[in-house]
Amino acid sequence: MTYLIFTIGIFIGSFLNVCIFRIPQKQDIVYKRSHCLGCGNALKWYELLPILSFIIQKGRCRSCQQKLSSQYPLVEFLNGIVYALIFAFFGLTINALLYCLCASALIVIAIIDWRTFEIPPGLNIFIGGLGFVNLLFDLSNWLNYLLGFSAVSGLLLIIYIITKGQGIGGGDIKLMAAAGLLIGWQNIILALAIGSLSGSLIHLLLMKLKGKGHVLAFGPYLSFGIFTAMVWGEELIKWYLQFFS
Repeated sequence: MTYLIFTIGIFIGSFLNVCIFRIPQKQDIVYKRSHCLGCGNALKWYELLPILSFIIQKGRCRSCQQKLSSQYPLVEFLNGIVYALIFAFFGLTINALLYCLCASALIVIAIIDWRTFEIPPGLNIFIGGLGFVNLLFDLSNWLNYLLGFSAVSGLLLIIYIITKGQGIGGGDIKLMAAAGLLIGWQNIILALAIGSLSGSLIHLLLMKLKGKGHVLAFGPYLSFGIFTAMVWGEELIKWYLQFFS
């Protein structure tokens, strides 16, 4: 079963690559055929096999021999691993399905925001939709999810207003609102803490080693925090609270 879930994950990962390249360009992600970004040649089915096609073609387009981005197999492999990990933790449940779809959206958000400093609104809406579905399946805990929707996003909105948009981006606020509706108030607060800590440490290193500017794309770090809290949040919160009991 793990291999099946992984295989499904890498095929969906192939679609994520389409989203990552086309969404910032406002191109169609459903009907337009996959093609080489160099020569524009439409790809055959055997050129679209996740990971395998990249290896067989030695990382180059069959038509023009242009070198292909290593992002293709890396995103496919990452999505497959993430799917296998989530189903290993949660089993064949609605939570596992929703979390896998959310994780895929987070991968796309992280890469696009890293490159463009923008989080596509449609991806936040998609995660919010997953949160709404989760709410319908767990109505007895409705307050947890509604508080999750507003707990962190409300705080970030205040920061946005005070700093006139200089301290936080509107896409980050919407991301935390959507994710909070899916994972609840405790987990979304944990996600913010993990995202803020990892973002501060990594960006300071990038500033020192790579000469990066002070402005950072927060989406990748928030995505990492959301994923961590989504999968291990309950265990991490229990571990933390034991120090106060």
